[in-house]
Amino acid sequence: MPNTKSIIRPAILASAVLAAFTLVSAPARAQTIDSDKAPSAPTPRLSDGKVDLGGKGVWAPIWVLDWADKKYVEEKIDVPFTPAGLELYKERQANHSKDDPEGYCLPAGVPRYTGTPYPFQLIQLPDRVVILYEGASHMYRVILLNAKHSADPNPSWLGESIGWYEGNDTLVVDTVGFNGRTWLDYVGHPASDQLHVVERFTRPNMMSLHYEATIEDPKNYAKPWTTRFDVKWKPGWEIQEYVCLENNKDLLHMGTKEPK
Repeated sequence: MPNTKSIIRPAILASAVLAAFTLVSAPARAQTIDSDKAPSAPTPRLSDGKVDLGGKGVWAPIWVLDWADKKYVEEKIDVPFTPAGLELYKERQANHSKDDPEGYCLPAGVPRYTGTPYPFQLIQLPDRVVILYEGASHMYRVILLNAKHSADPNPSWLGESIGWYEGNDTLVVDTVGFNGRTWLDYVGHPASDQLHVVERFTRPNMMSLHYEATIEDPKNYAKPWTTRFDVKWKPGWEIQEYVCLENNKDLLHMGTKEPK
């Protein structure tokens, strides 16, 4: 017989998050175009011919609870855990992800930010790309183009990102220098300070962003693994104010006191 407790809790959390998202976003977006019904135009381009990853609108991802589950991503992945990584993952599964740092309004990290159910925007400048995230601490990322990583990056939640264009169709982002305090997703795939993520952003048409992340972390995974999914474009939407304060006390009823 299935463990109803383990099934109900994620469902409740998912409903709460999505309800909050709807309440925050609805007033400004009630009369915007329904992108699911809008015809898909060709890939937009910048003046130099490179793919335009932005425009007047936002990217609106689904909530990717598990980067290895075909329910959320392109294909099921047999994650190549190390013994230590598998032990940590099983511990988080057993306690229903009660120590999830995002539950404390701490930054979601990479690649998790792209799989949270809040809009984001990509702003392309000549020397950098900036990603603005609506939810999960309302953060931003700066990706320096055609740069090199620092010899000793300052550890941070989002790491140090550099990027380049592969031809005119793909933005590649290479990130290192993480602080080891984030989770890759809600179900608890672990990430350490040795995490290295390579992301690829492509726009096959006006209404779709194809996202790919290759995850390398020798502490938790025996070899790199790659996950992919598509994000829908919402024309006319704008990022809204979102407030999530660190030191969230509401999680005490779940028997947790600090993120792990």
